[in-house]
Amino acid sequence: MNKRWLRNLLTTRWSLRRHFPKAVLDSIEQAIAASERRHSGELRFAVECSMDLASLARGHTARERAIEAFSRLHVWDTEANNGVLIYLLLSEKDIEIVADRGFNGKVSSEQWQAICTGMEQAFAEGRYQQGTIAGVEAVCAIIREHFPPDESDQNELPNKPVVL
Repeated sequence: MNKRWLRNLLTTRWSLRRHFPKAVLDSIEQAIAASERRHSGELRFAVECSMDLASLARGHTARERAIEAFSRLHVWDTEANNGVLIYLLLSEKDIEIVADRGFNGKVSSEQWQAICTGMEQAFAEGRYQQGTIAGVEAVCAIIREHFPPDESDQNELPNKPVVL
């Protein structure tokens, strides 16, 4: 059994609640709501405890899971195609950012990856709340650059973090 399988089998809901208790999830929700007042995009945060055995057996990656979550959470379904998902696979401490087509040609994969790397470093130090909020702020800055605030903007997606 390789390390990946072991990490996914041993990361439980208890681990998720330890790193992301209700107070932390509430602070992330508040950070997302505050960020969305500074731009006209939509931002979601999703955390998945671990992959199930079937996904592991098929060799699914965190990126593939993030794309599935992007679809399932309807982050793609915004008027201006400006939704962004920050996805965390807790068992692997792997962050993925999936952005809608409104960002195509505007934001490089290196820019998104730099945010992921910063979050992963914070998580390695056990700073889950700070790392997530810093990631939200960094994504907010990118969204604001390309989708500034708009008086007619409406909140199209929930701000509440999703536990998958």
